[in-house]
Amino acid sequence: MNKIKTIFRGKFFFIFAPFIFLWLLRYIIPNYTISSKTPHWAYIPPKSCLGGCGSIDGLIPFVDWTNALIQFLRKYEIFGLFTFRDFTRGIANYVDKFLDFTEAVLHKGFPSYDVGPLPWIFILTLTIILGFYLRGWRLALLGGACFSYLILFSKRGIWELSMKSLAAISVSAPLAALIGLCLGILAVKRKRFANFLWPMLNILQSLPHFSYLILVVIFVGIGTKAGVIATVIFAFPPMARLTILGLQNISQEIKEAGVMAGCTKWQMLFKVEIPAARSPIMLGINQVIMQCLAMIVIAAFIGQPGLGHDLLIRLQGLRLGEAFEIGVAVVLIAITLDRYSQALALKEPERREGNFVKRNPYLCATFFAIIICSILVFLFPFFNEYPKELTVSASVYLDNAIKSFTRSLFVPLGIFRDWMLIYFLMPLKAVFQSMPWTGVILFVGAIGWKLGKMRLALTVMLFVFFIASSGYWVRAMITVYMVFASLVICALIGIPLGIWASKKESRTKIVLNICDIFQTFPSFIYLLPAIMLFQISDVSAIFAIVIYSSIPMIRYTIFGLRGVPQHIIEAAITSGCTQRQLLWKVRMPLAFPEIILGANQTLMFSLFMVMIAGFIGTVDLSQEIFRALSFSDGGKGLIIGLCVAFIGLTADRLLVEWSKQMKLKLGFKN
Repeated sequence: MNKIKTIFRGKFFFIFAPFIFLWLLRYIIPNYTISSKTPHWAYIPPKSCLGGCGSIDGLIPFVDWTNALIQFLRKYEIFGLFTFRDFTRGIANYVDKFLDFTEAVLHKGFPSYDVGPLPWIFILTLTIILGFYLRGWRLALLGGACFSYLILFSKRGIWELSMKSLAAISVSAPLAALIGLCLGILAVKRKRFANFLWPMLNILQSLPHFSYLILVVIFVGIGTKAGVIATVIFAFPPMARLTILGLQNISQEIKEAGVMAGCTKWQMLFKVEIPAARSPIMLGINQVIMQCLAMIVIAAFIGQPGLGHDLLIRLQGLRLGEAFEIGVAVVLIAITLDRYSQALALKEPERREGNFVKRNPYLCATFFAIIICSILVFLFPFFNEYPKELTVSASVYLDNAIKSFTRSLFVPLGIFRDWMLIYFLMPLKAVFQSMPWTGVILFVGAIGWKLGKMRLALTVMLFVFFIASSGYWVRAMITVYMVFASLVICALIGIPLGIWASKKESRTKIVLNICDIFQTFPSFIYLLPAIMLFQISDVSAIFAIVIYSSIPMIRYTIFGLRGVPQHIIEAAITSGCTQRQLLWKVRMPLAFPEIILGANQTLMFSLFMVMIAGFIGTVDLSQEIFRALSFSDGGKGLIIGLCVAFIGLTADRLLVEWSKQMKLKLGFKN
């Protein structure tokens, strides 16, 4: 009896009581079913998307309002001179000029001057020299191996496709870095602008790519320039964030030294503050490059040519051997650019003594390499354009190997897939579909109030109410089900693996290096093994999501366990704790706040990957975004994107606040 009273008085009953009460109402209200054409309003919001979603109004017509705004921006002439669409297309034309130059250098050439694109021998040699300059022979070997693969495995045009992709990245990455840097500086200097920018960055980083692809198509068009602009929009937020953090964390002594030296505001910015924040800014550039690579395939949906477009065609045709070859090219480029940009971020200025050659050895090596390569290109056509007959392709062998592998595992994989669907995924899906929207709003509000009082509670309740009133509640709950299922599996894999890796330094290095490699893979690459093993199903989507999303859970578990203060561990050992007690009674409780943050990042990664997994047929919000993209329905795409963003922001706000509360209870600084 006392236990029951304790439960009813406890915080868990307070949090779950409204949700459980409204859920149990389904047994009181007669004839309620999920498939009913007229479900009770307490469970499914009126005018919600139940079956095949067509054009719906929603409880509040957000889609109609957004489409009306888009039409206004398309047609209203500012000062009677031009529309907003004319303005955006004018900007796109300037982007096109930069693209013309990079494309001419890398794969088109300059026909008017009778000059071809940069020969492969130039690109390979300069990549190797740059690797030596940044970090040494290992990085040079990586860069050389990457471009050698692109050259040798170019029977189906991988080299040309790679150059098209690199030409687009050469424009989008500098533009995104410059925009992010300027916005970050402005946010640090202007408090009001920072208050506006920070929530916008949160929404932009939570918004699915496909939502603003639709707006880019409407206001810019399709093609390479549209892909570049979409990539810039996607890639600049991390640069802005890291610029803000870098400039805010400059020590006061450095700023005072600049003031004492008589620096003006501009001198203080460019000669003191930006150099002092060099490491975070360079890390931001690294993140921009990786974000641009993540958009290689996604930008192909609006006509950007290159590796992504070809990979998309191969995946749609289930030509997995050819897709695997292109996927390897994308992965190698991603790893190479990641390692080069990281090395550039860590590179410190060097001072050398002696003559010009000794002071600038790599510059001189570059000069002599250009001369030698120019002579070779002039004398031998082989060094200008690699002969097609010398290229190779392993796609036929890969197709046969994939078929043999999947045929040999057809029975066990089929049993596992059916077991997952029948006993785990389908029951879980039914549970989430039966959740009443009113109960969910009260549920998240109760948690928010318990963690952060009224402000957090109202914020998360408004997020959930927007999803419910938009008309996509059922599809949103299917999305939440997939994210939750992936999160559970990621925790079951990532936490034990993190515990195992944290016990020894050597294990930690190996696991973190593997995580680094997997994190550089573009998201669409994970669909290849999923389709290979499980065909088209929810299991294949969950499999791809888990592979992509388990990395943060592993990382944060390792960091949390290895970050436990040594004196606490020594005190526990002195008290006579066994290794098992030390893990579960000391290290895990102290590492729990970091593990919560790992779960938060895993959830955000899962939400992102769910939208990609829609490509292989999941029936959730991602399918609706693809449909909106097909019909260029900007209002629908943006509202569904905001639904996805608000799912992520709701979980993010609650989990981050929970982690803060746990750290305060444990006596850690936030």
